[in-house]
Amino acid sequence: MKRILLYLSILPFLSCYEKERNCKDFATGTFYSEVSINDIIYKSEFTRTQKLQIETYNTKTDSSSLRWINDCEVIFKTIHPKSMADHKDIHLKILTTTDSSYTYEYSYVGETQKQKGIAYKK
Repeated sequence: MKRILLYLSILPFLSCYEKERNCKDFATGTFYSEVSINDIIYKSEFTRTQKLQIETYNTKTDSSSLRWINDCEVIFKTIHPKSMADHKDIHLKILTTTDSSYTYEYSYVGETQKQKGIAYKK
């Protein structure tokens, strides 16, 4: 009986645990990112200001304007779209942070399928 009471007294503290998110630390800067899709790792580098992100992937450079929803969520809009997919805005949400990286999920706006990745501050 004592064990049950002990577990019940600890349970409220465990359910309130929240992962650290210092999203403001990653709103601007230069980053390196890795995303795994179907066991293939895609790598890119990008520089972000409060309103603009310039990304290089496979020797191609792309620019997006940014609209921050809150400290941890942002919408990317490609400035010069070259394909129909580039016309779709992307929603990114920072899930967790460390002192030098953040884990995020992203998807096209309005779609439910999400991908996850990690970005490292350079």
